[in-house]
Amino acid sequence: MRAHLPGLTAFLRERLALDGDVRVQRFAGGYSNLTYLVTSGAGELVLRTPPPGAAHIKAGHDMAREGRFLERLHPRYPLAPRPLLIVDDAAQSPLGVPFFVMERKVGRVLRTAADLDAPTMRAVSIAFVDALAALHAIDVQESGLSALGKPDGYLRRQVEGWVARDKNSRVDDVSDLDTVASWLQANLPTHPDRAAVVHNDFKYDNVVVDPVDPTRLVGVLDWELAAIGDPSADLGTVLAYWVQADDDDALKALPLGPTTRPGNLTRAEVVARYQERRGREVEDLLFSFVLGAYRIAIIAQQIWFRYARGYTTDPRFSSLGFAVAVVAGHAARMIDEGRVR
Repeated sequence: MRAHLPGLTAFLRERLALDGDVRVQRFAGGYSNLTYLVTSGAGELVLRTPPPGAAHIKAGHDMAREGRFLERLHPRYPLAPRPLLIVDDAAQSPLGVPFFVMERKVGRVLRTAADLDAPTMRAVSIAFVDALAALHAIDVQESGLSALGKPDGYLRRQVEGWVARDKNSRVDDVSDLDTVASWLQANLPTHPDRAAVVHNDFKYDNVVVDPVDPTRLVGVLDWELAAIGDPSADLGTVLAYWVQADDDDALKALPLGPTTRPGNLTRAEVVARYQERRGREVEDLLFSFVLGAYRIAIIAQQIWFRYARGYTTDPRFSSLGFAVAVVAGHAARMIDEGRVR
């Protein structure tokens, strides 16, 4: 980024009418696409761009697509950031890759929650589930979002797509990944396809809460995997991230969010609250959970692939091979038990 800064700041100044000293600084954290804070006399904005090596693993790194999705979504779901500039032609980009700029959602991201007591944590978890249910309640036809996705055959494409990504990014021999992939392929749901806006990475560290009142959500971030698809699959991903106090120690050691803090809903309570808000029962819950866990494992594996192949030297990625095995094992155990607990 350093070599591109003069051209980028001039480009942003012209295209967004920024005044004053324009500065670009990378946000700490994040494991996938790169996120930068842009400051100027006009205030603060956020820039999103793909990471080095993304050309080898395209899924989730299409910045132009994410920006266009947010253009349609923001008016119906204000928690989603409003995009201000989308550069989809790499040849015209001062960075040499597509990127987009959006408003900044100011608040607190819940990566840790040691200062929140149990009643507050419970209220936060309820607000989190309610925000997911509200997203799934959006009318995709009325909003025009249906044009950005293909809900027919969504679950089949998800399974086929993640199995392909698994094969393309496999670094280690993880037998549980093979077990889970085979189970998903053999247990595709038979119900008609449902269409909803799905985030596909809905978790605590992708939501922004009010810094004074953390029970009030003010933003939902990282829409790189968003689609028009089956809402049960989105819930399944939430449940796969939702580690609880009685899970095994290896799973609780992963940085999946503060869901083990006292007061949080359990996975069963998350499902019950979601069903209450949506007014319908969730079908194929085990399949949705296993698919969600498999997706999380492969997302981690894709980043581990970039690290193992030398596309990044970020030391945070050095333990992701372990994370892949732990999450895959978690999914395999749920398959053995035949239920989500």
